[in-house]
Amino acid sequence: MSRVIVAGGGAAGMIAAYAAAECGHRVVLLEQNEKLGKKLFITGKGRCNVTNACVREKLFENIVSNPKFLFSAFSAFDNTQMMELLREAGCPLKVERGERVFPVSDHSSDIIAALTRLLKRQGVEVRLHAKVKEILVDRRTKNDAEAEKKGMSDGRALVRGVLLADGQCLEAEAVVLATGGLSYPSTGATGDGYRMAERLGHSIKACMPALTPMEIEESWCASLQGLSLKNVALSMYCGSKQIWNGFGEMLFTHFGISGPLVLSASSFYGKCRDKHNITVVVDLKPALSIEQLDRRILRDFEENRNKQFKNVIGSLYPSKLVPVMIGLSGIDAEKKIHEITRQEREQLCDVTKKLTMHVRGLRDFAEAIITQGGVKVKEVNPSTMESKLVHGLYPVGELLDLDAVTGGFNLQIAWSTGHLAGRSIP
Repeated sequence: MSRVIVAGGGAAGMIAAYAAAECGHRVVLLEQNEKLGKKLFITGKGRCNVTNACVREKLFENIVSNPKFLFSAFSAFDNTQMMELLREAGCPLKVERGERVFPVSDHSSDIIAALTRLLKRQGVEVRLHAKVKEILVDRRTKNDAEAEKKGMSDGRALVRGVLLADGQCLEAEAVVLATGGLSYPSTGATGDGYRMAERLGHSIKACMPALTPMEIEESWCASLQGLSLKNVALSMYCGSKQIWNGFGEMLFTHFGISGPLVLSASSFYGKCRDKHNITVVVDLKPALSIEQLDRRILRDFEENRNKQFKNVIGSLYPSKLVPVMIGLSGIDAEKKIHEITRQEREQLCDVTKKLTMHVRGLRDFAEAIITQGGVKVKEVNPSTMESKLVHGLYPVGELLDLDAVTGGFNLQIAWSTGHLAGRSIP
């Protein structure tokens, strides 16, 4: 029976500690905050979109970075198994639109409470206010006798434990590094895990905010602050190349745009090399073709031939959007409907189907749901989550260069990688 230390009491850390203890290991879970699951507590606006109930193939389709790396993790512990585990732990779940899974209570605290019960059931020792400063290792050589005996004679370093910020040294045969990324620094996210992994030889792919709102160049965007659009289609382009598209909801803010569609699109921002040439195009009427939309507008115009343009188009858009659409259409607001030309009507159709905004950039880590980038997955064994550079080190969750769109997929990455690490410790 090995002594296992799990550094980080978030989603990946809690499930890793549970899985390792279930396999018979003596597990100590270290969390720097005053309670477990601090970031988990605020996810989904406090409701906790714990996973997605889609089929396994769909899980992979919603992973943005390195989906193939997750084949073993998802095969060993997928969304259905996570849902069943939570239900067994006394947390009933429900499935909402988009197959997003939430606790029936709509309280993220119930997810944390269920995981805490699982940890207690397996005898995991939880230490709060315990910040890990360094991972302690022995540098082994190929001729080292003890390493030979353990089948570890490949020259890799060997985990010996951790050094805490208060100076304590805790010995262990394995360390699961689940310290999270840089998003939501208010929850204690510092990126320390990247530094510790890098000191042990791991390469870190540059980190950037993901699932975060976008800042927009157009000044009219701010005038729409607070306006929420439902059932619209959004596409993001890098130059003339479409790099993402989706259907759903978005929100205008004082700096630009947000909402589920925008957050998912933001994860593809980093895939575009030319950050000065990124645009977002919104189709306000995705259920209508351009021809159908034109017929709809023409019908409205024919019924209101003697009215002013500004008094007719209100049936097409939310009231707050009307002044903006008038401006973008180029049609004089006072113009009588019967005076509007076919060319002007076509321009109105065009801006309705292609409301275009230029992206200035993304909001920072304080508003990002997750971190994109991290420990390069080529340096981690996908079948066990063990580091290829250090025996007994298991980096998991947001620390790795893995991320997905919104909908519970990022938490499933944490559950699957954490669980696989815990059950893989010899």
